[in-house]
Amino acid sequence: MNLNVKETAATAVMAAVICVLSPVSLPLSGGVPVSLATFAVMLAGELLGSKCGTLAVLIYIILGMTGLPVFAGYSSGAGIVFGMTGGYILGYLPLAYICGMTAEADHSSGWKSMALRTGGMLAGTAVLYLIGTVWFMKYTGMDLMASLAACVIPFLPGDFLKMAIVCVLTPRLMPAVRRLRTA
Repeated sequence: MNLNVKETAATAVMAAVICVLSPVSLPLSGGVPVSLATFAVMLAGELLGSKCGTLAVLIYIILGMTGLPVFAGYSSGAGIVFGMTGGYILGYLPLAYICGMTAEADHSSGWKSMALRTGGMLAGTAVLYLIGTVWFMKYTGMDLMASLAACVIPFLPGDFLKMAIVCVLTPRLMPAVRRLRTA
């Protein structure tokens, strides 16, 4: 992947945004916290596209693995990525990529655009949950229903709210991102 200086700067800024928002979390009883990470990851894909959005997420994961407290609850380390919730963290990569793909394919406006982008966020979130839940099940030995009850169902309302906010913010932020990438 060859990025120009402006794309590199935009990617670095978005990685920083993910690092700032992701630690903000609310712990739940199942061990998987509600955080702003999925919001930040969806926003990265929407604003930067599939390649740069995914790269921003990869930078975030690497920074967290090396000790920067950017994971939920200001945690860090490779143990988090390879631990019980690591599948969800790794699932951020396809989430950003899928959101970015639909954003790149979107050449419409209004409701049609919002429907396409929301579809991308839904598909990306489904892949995130698939990866994360399978990982969680392997790690904990819990069955599918118990894992869904702990790791998916409580998060759906918040994820739908995050998607709605991303849909509202993206058109407002996109002009600034375009200026940064083309200035």
